[in-house]
Amino acid sequence: MRAIVVGAGIGGLAATLSLRRAGVDVTLVEQTARFTEVGAGIQLAPNATRELRRLDVLDAVAARAARPAHVSFHTWSDGAEICRYALGREAEEEFGAPYLVVHRADLHGALAAAVPREAVRLNTTVVAIGQDDDYAQVMTATGERLTADLVVAADGIRSAARQWLFGKDEAVFSGTAAYRALLPAEEVADLGLPPLAVWLGPDRHFVHYWVRRGELLNVVAVFSTGELTQESWTARAEPGEQLREFAGWDPRVLSVLERAGQVYRYGIHTRTPLPRWNVGRVTLLGDSAHAMVPFQAQGAAQAILDAAVLGDVLAGVTPAGVPDALDRYVRRRLAGATGMQARSARAGGEFHLPDGPEAEERNARMAAYAAEHRFMPQARAWRVDLLAPPP
Repeated sequence: MRAIVVGAGIGGLAATLSLRRAGVDVTLVEQTARFTEVGAGIQLAPNATRELRRLDVLDAVAARAARPAHVSFHTWSDGAEICRYALGREAEEEFGAPYLVVHRADLHGALAAAVPREAVRLNTTVVAIGQDDDYAQVMTATGERLTADLVVAADGIRSAARQWLFGKDEAVFSGTAAYRALLPAEEVADLGLPPLAVWLGPDRHFVHYWVRRGELLNVVAVFSTGELTQESWTARAEPGEQLREFAGWDPRVLSVLERAGQVYRYGIHTRTPLPRWNVGRVTLLGDSAHAMVPFQAQGAAQAILDAAVLGDVLAGVTPAGVPDALDRYVRRRLAGATGMQARSARAGGEFHLPDGPEAEERNARMAAYAAEHRFMPQARAWRVDLLAPPP
């Protein structure tokens, strides 16, 4: 069995490893000249780290990660704690896998290091995907045609493959944008910041947590905006822009934003849910299929789960059985990923309620839930092992 994976982001690398684990001969095609990963922090809940363990990369990821003992929610103006939920050792014991926060480049690097060099074709741009009854093909910018039994398009939120399969369909601006920054721990050591926190305010929320074993503070400051903002990891904010946007917030938030060196500004985009991700021998995976707002910290996890199920359905399958196997992959993953898209969008609305009765009711509801439950509401999804045999 031979497969071509298009795109060497987190989803593409995880798919490559999962398919190889299933006995598939994989060629990973990437348009950049070398493996790179920009961005900053990323949260990996137990549903993701469980699969990283199966791919034999969890130890490498964990060695560069931080393990927050809890997550706390705070009010925007005075930092009062609304509630907190257990993570750390308690979550690992409960769900059988750790909750990690990592630098995105460290996760990407651990996945890339596990892929054999001979399986990778860098500096190769795919300009078309085709197929017939027996094979799938990708055409490169140099005129080369690569053939395999299936093609996995993990080419991200701006997926060209999605348009080739299903027609014109652009990424959708969510109406939110974010500032992001990384600060050395010593720059904020005097602030007494909690290990992983979400600050909730009118039309805005602020998230911070440690990465690189606590050496860096990752900061994401999200705000609602009617101004279309480009989806870019490298667009720089104007000096002081983030302070004006979060004026009046708790002094600790403002201190973090003031001390941040280079601040980046990016628009948060999503993709409209599809009724299917596959056509014949070609399928989408990760953000190309279900890009979502990051308000449940599940975007990367959902791509890793896609990869796990894809490898599972293709194990032992002959080339003739690929289309049916891809149908099974989509049946097992589409509802869960689409549901997470919707829950993430709803969370953004909850986070950004205006001051007054609605926000007070939300805070009371969150505090009441936390009094009865050790773990966040979304932790129900962490318990599900998609590869576990049926009872």
